[in-house]
Amino acid sequence: MDTSPPSQFLITLDVEGVLTPEIWIAVANHFGIDELRRTTKDEPNYQLLMEQRIRLINEHNISLADIQTIISSLSPLDGALAFLNELRSTVSVVLLSDTFEEFIGPLMLQLQNPLVLCHRLIIDENGNIASFAERTQNQKFEAVRAFQKLNYQVIAAGDSYNDLSMIDQADAGYLFRAPNHVRTERPDLECFDDYSDLLSSIKKVIENGC
Repeated sequence: MDTSPPSQFLITLDVEGVLTPEIWIAVANHFGIDELRRTTKDEPNYQLLMEQRIRLINEHNISLADIQTIISSLSPLDGALAFLNELRSTVSVVLLSDTFEEFIGPLMLQLQNPLVLCHRLIIDENGNIASFAERTQNQKFEAVRAFQKLNYQVIAAGDSYNDLSMIDQADAGYLFRAPNHVRTERPDLECFDDYSDLLSSIKKVIENGC
């Protein structure tokens, strides 16, 4: 006789590009630094991307406080809060992001404080970003796998290279507003551009099972 508890569904979502604007693009636009416009939609190697970002902001004398000021002016994407609230009314949701605890607070407050798992920055004595500490390597994949070990069926959605391992590990997964080159490279993944379509697909999976 199987005595294990019945599976529950859990939704894991990327944050930037899915629910909020891209923070680094906002920084790039504010300071006029085109190289900072590169995101995980462009660069699969997250470690390399972050090393480039930290080098660039330090070359331009941009402090953590400068970036936080820019972030405080941002708002979630249109429709993001309603979408998230509709999801949370029926199923547990966890946000998995490769952003940082020192960045994401103001945007999460506007999204009514969902649970978000992300990384931490290492700040020097002058208030500059010296480095970063990942919560764990490939944390989105590891989080999904851990939830599955807790007997959750996971539905995942994201838009970038760093979301693919999470989506592939999930019991069901989707791209959302992914750039054309990611869609082309992963034609096996369904991609949505509207919250209503993503919400409908998630609800169908929950109703019918994975």
